[in-house]
Amino acid sequence: MAIRKIVIHPAEILEKACKAVVSFDKKLARILDDMYDTMIEFDGVGLAAPQIGLDARIAIVDIEDEHGTIEMINPRVIETSGEQTDPEGCLSFPGLYGEVTRPNYVKIRAFDRKGREYTFEAEGFLARAVQHEIDHLDGILFTTKVSRYLEDEELKGVESE
Repeated sequence: MAIRKIVIHPAEILEKACKAVVSFDKKLARILDDMYDTMIEFDGVGLAAPQIGLDARIAIVDIEDEHGTIEMINPRVIETSGEQTDPEGCLSFPGLYGEVTRPNYVKIRAFDRKGREYTFEAEGFLARAVQHEIDHLDGILFTTKVSRYLEDEELKGVESE
């Protein structure tokens, strides 16, 4: 397992849709393990493959709750509802935070590291983190959804996704 370098904006890979994963092998498992170590090292709650320079539909989220680490390969949002507006940050935009409105509930379909399809539902902050990472896989950056950028004194307790 290794700590990977975080791709910082502007970088072309952050703004393009990623390719679907077709091989569920040891290389994929190693990438997922490296992504987890990298996310923890940089104090994030989520990380998408393009953020470490990989053109692949792979993302992870871990908000340190009962769900543990959620590994999403080729995820698709299949349902959303409600609305929440809260601060977001991103490891690819160090020190930048803004208010973003997203659905409060999300249901996704994705694959795990062994290629098994699953469905997952999330609400609140977890739903926000899942949607933020899936956006990365579609080349969508949180900055395109910011309604207002936040000053340093407004940021107590905000985590980067």
